[in-house]
Parts: sequence; structure tokens; C-alpha cells
Amino acid sequence: MARRFRGEYTQKVDGKGRVSIPSRYRRVIESGDPDWVDGKAPEFIIVYGDETRNYLECYTVTAMDELEEQIEDMDLGTDERDVMETIYSGHSLETTVDETGRIVLPKKLRDKIGLDDEAYFIAKGNNFQIWKPQTYEETKKSRTEAWLKDQPENFDPRVLLSRNRSE
Repeated sequence: MARRFRGEYTQKVDGKGRVSIPSRYRRVIESGDPDWVDGKAPEFIIVYGDETRNYLECYTVTAMDELEEQIEDMDLGTDERDVMETIYSGHSLETTVDETGRIVLPKKLRDKIGLDDEAYFIAKGNNFQIWKPQTYEETKKSRTEAWLKDQPENFDPRVLLSRNRSE
């Protein structure tokens, strides 16, 4: 099984859009780049998606290959496949982590999600997301907390995993 992204981090963004990738994320990016060797800059893919997305979604090369294979399995000529191709192939950017562990987020991507001087990184297993910290707090975190509050007392979220296996 491939290494997975875990954890959350807040990183500084400088005026040129340079931001350090958390070191634990870098190890996953390296292991998910089939062409990476020690001393070479590892590659990964940033998906910025359509105008409704207010975050950046980042995949290793291997994870993106797997996702694109799933898209290729969709029926040709359907709106669903067209949307998926546009979001994950058309609205994406291949990038590399430099020798200091940083990437440069182009101005277009920083402007799209409103990034200023800090970026919030949150792991999602096979990918990670980059958010403006305030946007994450206002939308994603509050939605998760509200959902959990609606669950019964002593709710164990792992029960959702067993539900998934029985389907």
C-alpha cells in the first residue's frame, strides 16, 4: 500500500508565492513519484478545479494516474466524464518540490483561493488540500463540527467504515 498523507499544518507564503510543503507530505510525494530518485525534484499535481472550488487539491503522480484511469473507465461522450476530465486534467498543474522543500504557487492559484501570507494544509489520505486558513475555518471545519454535533452521544465515526463495507 502506498504511503498516505496525514496531519494538518499552517505554512507561511512569501510575496512570490513560495510555500514549504510539510516534510511528512514531501516523503509521500517522493514515494508517489515513480520517476523520483534521491537528488531529483519530486513531482506532484495540483488540481485547482472550477470556479466553485475554494481550495487546491494535491495528488501524487501515482494517485493522479489512478484517478485518471477511473475517469477513462467512464462512458465516452457523457457530461459526467467531460466534467471530470476538465476538473482533473484541464484545471490542474504539474509542479515540483524544490531542493528546499518549497513550491511556487502561481498568482492565478493564490488569487483563486484568496491566499495571502499563510496556507493551511489538510491531509485527505491519498491527497491533501491547500486552503486559505480563514476559509477552511468558516466552511469545512464548521460543517464537519456541525455534522458531528448532529450524531448521537458517544458516536464513533468508525461505524461509517463498516457501513461502507456492507454495501
